[in-house]
Amino acid sequence: MADGYGHIPRGPVGMFRAMLWSFKGLKAAWLHESSFRLEVLALVLFAPIGLWLGQGAVEKVLLVGAILLVMAAELLNSAIEAVIERYGAEFHELAGRAKDMGSAAVFVLIVNALLVWGLILLPRLSSHL
Repeated sequence: MADGYGHIPRGPVGMFRAMLWSFKGLKAAWLHESSFRLEVLALVLFAPIGLWLGQGAVEKVLLVGAILLVMAAELLNSAIEAVIERYGAEFHELAGRAKDMGSAAVFVLIVNALLVWGLILLPRLSSHL
């Protein structure tokens, strides 16, 4: 939720509340978004593999971070869809465009994740064959 205090720093209590709101959002995504649950499963399966196969901190961050970016985009896409559905299910060109663009953002980051994983790991795999 927005601060409402202008540019005054939030402090520890405000930061704690923001963290609670974030957890509330993660819980809502888990309960209502099957795509998010699938992406969490991908993180659980592939993060340990990325941490194991990544050579050095940069590769590990790229491998795991690519999956986290997909999840972040999914959260934003779900937020867009929820706001649009709040105002009614009837078709509106701009609402459809917004939903399609949110979906496209998730798709672009999935392609990014595949590229990162492929470009980092495929050369090593092919050198062992």
